[in-house]
Amino acid sequence: MGRAPPVLAPRAGAFVALAAAVGVYYGTHQWWFALSLWWAIAWLCLVLLPAVFGLVYLALPLWRSPTLWLFCAALGFIALAIVLQAAGAGPVANFAKLAAMTSIGWCFLHFFEEASWVVLVAVIVPWVDSYSVWRGPTKTIVTEKPEVFSALSFTFPVPGQEGGAKLGMPDLLFFALFLGASARFRLRPFWTWLCLTASIGGTIALATVWDVNGLPALPLLCLGFLLPNADLLWREVRPKLSRSR
Repeated sequence: MGRAPPVLAPRAGAFVALAAAVGVYYGTHQWWFALSLWWAIAWLCLVLLPAVFGLVYLALPLWRSPTLWLFCAALGFIALAIVLQAAGAGPVANFAKLAAMTSIGWCFLHFFEEASWVVLVAVIVPWVDSYSVWRGPTKTIVTEKPEVFSALSFTFPVPGQEGGAKLGMPDLLFFALFLGASARFRLRPFWTWLCLTASIGGTIALATVWDVNGLPALPLLCLGFLLPNADLLWREVRPKLSRSR
C-alpha cells in the first residue's frame, strides 16, 4: 500500500485532532461554564464556527472525488443522520448532516464548468433564501413546525446550555459548494473559508441584535464567496459580458 501524499498526511492528522476536540465539546458542552448572551455569541463566532467549518476546510481535497462516490457518500450520510436522529443521538447526527450536505455540494460542483456559473448562483440564491425565510416555506416550518426545522438543521450549542444557534441544511450545502468552487477554479480557498465562516457568525449576531427568530444566511454567505475573490471572478466574467453585448 502506498503512502499518503505529503500534503494530505498532516491535513488528515489535523482533521482527526480537530474532530476529536469538537466531539468532546459537543458531548460535554452542557456541563461547561455558562456565558452571558454576547459572550456566548463571541464563543460561537470566534471558536465553535471556525472549529466546525474547519473540518470542511481540512476535507477540501475530497472535492476531487468522483461524482458517483460523492453521491453515494451523501446517501450514506443522510441515512446515518436519520438513524442517529431517531435514536436520540442528535449531536452525532449533526455531523452526519454536515458530511451529507458537504458531499452533495461537492457533487454539484462537478457540474459547474466555469466560475461564472457559481457567480450566477451566488447572485440569485440570496433572493430565493430571503423570500423563503420571510414569507415562504422556511418561515412556515420555523413558526409552525419547529421540530421539523430542528431535524433539518445543524446546531451550534452554547456552553452551559442545552440549545444553541441553528443553521439550515441548504446553508451547509452552499458553504461546501462555494468553498469547493474556490479550490476548483483556483481562487482563494483559505480566505473564502474565513469569509464564509465569518458571514455565518455575522448572521447570528445580526439576528441577536434585531431580536428576530431567524435570518436568511445565504445573503451574507454569498458575499463571503464573492468578496475575497472579486478581482479573480471579474477577470473570469468580464470577457463573457463583453461578448454578450
